[in-house]
Amino acid sequence: MAAAAGDDDDGGIISGINVTPLVDICLVLLIIMMVTARIIASLSVPMDLPRAAKGQDAQVLFGVDLAPNGDTFVDGKKVEEPERVLPMAKEALSKNPEVRATIRADASVPHGRVMRIVDLLRQAGVSRIAFGVSPTKAEPGAVEKK
Repeated sequence: MAAAAGDDDDGGIISGINVTPLVDICLVLLIIMMVTARIIASLSVPMDLPRAAKGQDAQVLFGVDLAPNGDTFVDGKKVEEPERVLPMAKEALSKNPEVRATIRADASVPHGRVMRIVDLLRQAGVSRIAFGVSPTKAEPGAVEKK
C-alpha cells in the first residue's frame, strides 16, 4: 500500500517530542514559586505592627523589616548593619526608578531606628516610602469619614 505524502501514520515512530507545553508549565511554576517565596519571606519576621484606623495596600518592591531584637531585614534577608540598606536601596532604585519602599517596624522598635532607615532610603534616592501597619477594629457606632 502506498501512502500519500503528508499523511500521518499513527503507528509510526515518533521522531521528536513537543516540549513547548513542558516549558510553559515550568515557567508558570517558576512564577508561582517566586511570588510565594516573596510572601513567605515578608511573613517570616514576627512583628507586632503599630495599629492604624485606615490603611491601603501598597505594592512592596523594597521591604525593610525592623525586628524588636535589633535585627534588620531587607526583603526577608538579614543584614548585619543597618547601613547596608543604603547600597541595597541604590541597587533596587537602579533596577526600577519608581521603586517603593515599605518599612515594617515592630511597635517596640525605638523611633530613632525607624528614622535612621528613612534617612538611609532618602539618601539612596527613594522617594516613595510607606509604613506597614495592622488595621484596628472599628468601634461600634463609629462613622467612617471620607
